Amino acid sequence: MSLTLEEAQTVITGAHEHAGKLGARVTVAIVDEGGHLQALGRMDGAPPLSAQIAETKAASAALIRRDGTSLRQMQEAWPAFFAQVDKVARVPIMAGAGSVLIRRADTVLGAVAISGGMPEQDDECAEAGLAVLTSWTPREPDGHARPATGRDRT
Repeated sequence: MSLTLEEAQTVITGAHEHAGKLGARVTVAIVDEGGHLQALGRMDGAPPLSAQIAETKAASAALIRRDGTSLRQMQEAWPAFFAQVDKVARVPIMAGAGSVLIRRADTVLGAVAISGGMPEQDDECAEAGLAVLTSWTPREPDGHARPATGRDRT
């Protein structure tokens, strides 16, 4: 099971709304469990490089199955591994604040990552986006609520 595009866009909207409250301009990237970009939203005024950084942080979290903080701890503990892993993965690996796994029960659906704010703002925005997802009710094309599927990001 994967995250739907509608769900990914809901996370982006929630993260952007929270960033606006913080006065930050950020980019939000959502990737699937294989680290492939599913959705990206860049706020007006977000730093130009933030799109690439957000996507790289999200892909890194999804591929290694660790949130940004845990990934940073791994990077510090095993620098030789991190010096080589991007060659094996064939994508850049970046540990950083604001990257969080998206889970449903025990299944990793992908990851969200934020770039453009201060590290603590990126973390807050990622959590805020996921909080919206946990309380969000998906809609059928006819506008009726779809039955709950047990969203769980922890």
